[in-house]
Amino acid sequence: MEVESSTAGAAAAAAPLSPGDFRELFDSVDAFLFDCDGVIWKRDRLLDGVSQTLDFLRSKGKKLVFVTNNSSKSRKEYAKKFSSLGISVSEDEIFSSSFAAAMYLKVNDFPQDKKVYVIGGEGIMEELQLAGYTGLGGPEDSKKTAEWKSNCLFEHDKSVGAVVVGLEPVINYYKLQYGTLCIRENPGCRFIVTNRDAVGHMTNLQEWPGAGCMVAAISDSTQKEPIVVGKPSTFMMELLLKKFQIDCSRMCMVGDQLDTDILFGQNAGCKTLLVLSGVTTLSALQDPANDIQPDYYTNRVSDFLDLLGA
Repeated sequence: MEVESSTAGAAAAAAPLSPGDFRELFDSVDAFLFDCDGVIWKRDRLLDGVSQTLDFLRSKGKKLVFVTNNSSKSRKEYAKKFSSLGISVSEDEIFSSSFAAAMYLKVNDFPQDKKVYVIGGEGIMEELQLAGYTGLGGPEDSKKTAEWKSNCLFEHDKSVGAVVVGLEPVINYYKLQYGTLCIRENPGCRFIVTNRDAVGHMTNLQEWPGAGCMVAAISDSTQKEPIVVGKPSTFMMELLLKKFQIDCSRMCMVGDQLDTDILFGQNAGCKTLLVLSGVTTLSALQDPANDIQPDYYTNRVSDFLDLLGA
């Protein structure tokens, strides 16, 4: 097995993962944290060798945790997706940004009588409900329209105390106006976003605009900066540490995006490993303008087996 290599920008680039490096890394960590899109799967296609690699890591006593910025599903739905791909993963091992958004409200004592307006998918709505909150909007507002008429006032619920923005495949002007009014006019309304990812693998053939473009729209219309609960924010790490109580120095974050996955790991003090199976290319990693360098990089997760001779 050979990792892609290039001499261009070598001084700035991280080292390709060698068998010796991986053995040292393997022995120094108790848990591997994996991003999902572009690392474990692309859309509904499991990447080659992933199932065998995860089974091997578990057989060696390693804790596996899956940390995803994709808010389209709840943890329950992600567990079903793993199962449909032939991988057994419990809900407790999944930390999605949809779950993080609901938990952020809970740990910050968001009042149960306040509502949450959602610009995003069913995953956020489900996690809010599980946390005891009333969500408005979401998929139900996908077919609603905002009309520009003289002397026409756009009404919004004054009891909304937070707006949560995530990946929204059916974005429309109605949702943008509703969320904007809640943040601008409802006293103390919180502006929470699952992530600011620029792009994502919504299909297995190409990248699509990520949640970041929806977040930018609301941020511009309200002139407010949001609270980010997904990667690279360390909020999900705080949840993870509370659950598993593993020291960050004994974890390795494995991901395909520099400014989310790798930065998340670095912000938390984890070891970091970039895989080139998703968004980031080798040329992007070694571009002199890139200032986010993982500890190591390799082509794909299944390289683990080759590197250890398993």
